[in-house]
Amino acid sequence: MEAIVCEGLTKKQKQLTTLKEVSFSIPENTIVGVVGRNGAGKTTLLKILAGLWRASAGNVHVLGENPFNSLYVSTNTIYISNEMVLPNSLSLSVLLTEAGRFYPRWNDDLARRLVEYFGFRGNDLYTQLSTGKRNTFNAIIGLSSRCPITIFDEPTTGMDQAVRNDFYRALLKDYLQVPRTILLSSHHLEEVEELLEAVLLLDRGKKQLYLPMDDVKHEAVGLTGRTEMVYTYTQAKTVFYRESIGMDTTYTVIKANQVDMEKAKQLGIQVTPVSASDFCVYLTRAGKGAIDDVFQ
Repeated sequence: MEAIVCEGLTKKQKQLTTLKEVSFSIPENTIVGVVGRNGAGKTTLLKILAGLWRASAGNVHVLGENPFNSLYVSTNTIYISNEMVLPNSLSLSVLLTEAGRFYPRWNDDLARRLVEYFGFRGNDLYTQLSTGKRNTFNAIIGLSSRCPITIFDEPTTGMDQAVRNDFYRALLKDYLQVPRTILLSSHHLEEVEELLEAVLLLDRGKKQLYLPMDDVKHEAVGLTGRTEMVYTYTQAKTVFYRESIGMDTTYTVIKANQVDMEKAKQLGIQVTPVSASDFCVYLTRAGKGAIDDVFQ
């Protein structure tokens, strides 16, 4: 069964179109990474899926319903971001208790153990927390809710590396115990790619790709060699990125299935893997070439 279905999803905000006819579907019990540069439309999409914003056009169904103004979707969906606002007058312990009243699948034991592990005190006030600690507490609520649709929008902002690693491990371990559909928006694809089963890449409001994670990892390769040889070899091939290195060397990224390894070797061209993170960056770059071209 599909947990989320979008068909021609469009969102307009005043004169700006932040989502443009985005279509995809996500099956139940899948971890999907929603990636893209700042302003790509990630947060807009996630807020629409969470029922916080209404789509301007197209169709969107979450758990079989339009999420906007749906009590059923609201009860079974949680949206975690650094924009969350919680009552400042309530202690962290009381906030956990109140969260348990709203979410039917809430695991209070998990929440309390995570709070203790990450060094919170139950009588602390939310407003007293630093940005990193506040987002860590938000993430604890997201995990402990165990909602069928769990959405994390840049959840690790302000967290140090060790805390981010612990959060990702906790997310994976709890997902294995209680599978659900998890959408994870992140600027650190290299950190989360081992968690993900699929990647949805947005670029300037449009869907750039939506593929299984394994396919993204093997979608492209890098070619390094003499400029003339590389240009000749890549004619009529799909080029994602090209960069000059030194006086007569060029690095070019092309589709992996268009490479003839034997011919590349004969031309003195080195073939290397391209990480999923780098591939997504190349797909969404603003223009051709690299930053070095600005200084020519």
